[in-house]
Amino acid sequence: MAPNPAKLTPNMGLKHRNSFGLDSTAELVYEISSADQLPTLMKALEEKKLHWRVLGGGSNVILPEYLPGATLLMNIRDQEILKSDTQNTWLSVGAGVDWHELVAWTLEHNLLGLENLALIPGTVGAAPIQNIGAYGVEVGEYIDSIEAFDSAAHAFVTLPKEACRFAYRDSYFKQNPNRFIVTKVVFKFPKAWQARLQYADLAKQFMGANSNPSAKQIFDAVCAIRSQKLPNPKVIGNAGSFFQNPIISDAQYELLIQQFPGLVSYPDIAGKRKLAAGWLIDQCGFKGKRVGSVGVYEKQALVLVNHGGGTSTDILNLAKSIQEEVNDQFGIELQIEPNIL
Repeated sequence: MAPNPAKLTPNMGLKHRNSFGLDSTAELVYEISSADQLPTLMKALEEKKLHWRVLGGGSNVILPEYLPGATLLMNIRDQEILKSDTQNTWLSVGAGVDWHELVAWTLEHNLLGLENLALIPGTVGAAPIQNIGAYGVEVGEYIDSIEAFDSAAHAFVTLPKEACRFAYRDSYFKQNPNRFIVTKVVFKFPKAWQARLQYADLAKQFMGANSNPSAKQIFDAVCAIRSQKLPNPKVIGNAGSFFQNPIISDAQYELLIQQFPGLVSYPDIAGKRKLAAGWLIDQCGFKGKRVGSVGVYEKQALVLVNHGGGTSTDILNLAKSIQEEVNDQFGIELQIEPNIL
């Protein structure tokens, strides 16, 4: 039996579907509720020569005022435990499942490891593309495989973890934009669990008597820390961390630390240091700065916000001025984290 076709809505407003709260209208919106809707739809879009893009929770995108072509809303929300052995449990999750809700669900079912990634907005399907990370953990560490529709081959493919090429805020999917539509992520949870507390903000929460926290306690602590630092997108539009933390060589770090003794950084792979982009931006005087309808969040310089009525142009102009100032002062080029559509 043929699947129900994806629901089509022309000229759909997407203000509710992006965390920046930008007024954006999509020419054609297709709601994808099942993976088997994709082959027929993608063939039709190809025949009509329509440009397309996928939109999940809209938490990591900057939308223009008008999106021509086809916008595919990812709403696949199935979820099941596939198997379990003495060492691991495998969990299959649809790409449209809310990320934070998944993290909470895994803890309730004693599948541990994602607790450091609590309260990150967005969907499961978007998580591996950006290889989301927080407090010393990256999602790629817990992924077993990914099912996606490959628009180049016009077929479904299953990519094992090794083929996903996960790196800092990067993946094979990000390196091949507008080729793959992630439909399902299979996670692999080891039954041997260890708390990950290397980040200072988290380590502070568990000093002394409480130095051996449970995964649930870490989850709660991460939620509390993120809530203090990051604004709720339902209250003030934002996309979380707007810039990537730059990674530099140890040699460049040694030169910078001599000039700027307060420089905040973390060890990365051998011979590299990761700098706190928020600290760099703060030192340039941008924290709390407002430019018209947009600005820099008063509690965290890494977050750009839309106070209401801001456009993608407003946000990108502010971002450019920050990049230029940080480069002038520190010789560091900041990379924008959200996708600019």
